Amino acid sequence: MENSIANLATALRERLAIIGDETSRRDPERHMARLKKISERIEELRLQLPKPIHPQLAHFLERSSYDKALEFLENSL
Repeated sequence: MENSIANLATALRERLAIIGDETSRRDPERHMARLKKISERIEELRLQLPKPIHPQLAHFLERSSYDKALEFLENSL
C-alpha cells in the first residue's frame, strides 16, 4: 500500500510541476497533452489503490481535487 500511495503522491506532484511550468505553457497544445497524460496516470493509480480507500482521499480523487488529495497524502505519510 505504501508504494501505491507514494506513486500517487509523486504523480500529483508532477501534475503541479506541469501546471507551474512556464516554458510548457508557451506551447498550449503540448502543455494540455502533458496535463492529460498525467491526469490519466493519476486515475490509473487511483484505481490501483488498495481498498478501502480513506473516504476523504476518495472524495478528493473522485472530484479531481488533486491539490487537496496531495495535501491529505502528505499529512498522512
